[in-house]
Amino acid sequence: MARQGEETSQNLTGVWNGRYFYPSELAPISFVATLIETATRLTGTTHEPAGPATDAVRYASLQGQRDGNAVSFIKTYDISGSNVDPIDYSGILNGDATEIAGTWRILGSWSGKFLMIRSPGKVAAVARKVAERV
Repeated sequence: MARQGEETSQNLTGVWNGRYFYPSELAPISFVATLIETATRLTGTTHEPAGPATDAVRYASLQGQRDGNAVSFIKTYDISGSNVDPIDYSGILNGDATEIAGTWRILGSWSGKFLMIRSPGKVAAVARKVAERV
């Protein structure tokens, strides 16, 4: 695993499967994130279950940055008429750019851990496509 400050040249653009964990006995929540990396800027979206007793889905937008293997973004839920605070995510990218592990925090409220994973085969396919276009 890469350490904070180490360089990782692979682009983070792609689909990531993740899970975030609460600091209490609540069950972890699975999510899917689509990230787009341009230079050091990250944008994207997530979708996740809205709750255990419903088939509804919650969507959120992501805005953030990457500095070497340090990744941070703010997740803002797309819930009209609701007062849901943005959530700060901060994590470390592993050496082969297939995992981001770290913590999430709602200012003045909760915090917990998260993990995002993508398939290394998809990373290689994206790298090949980029190389073919250059």
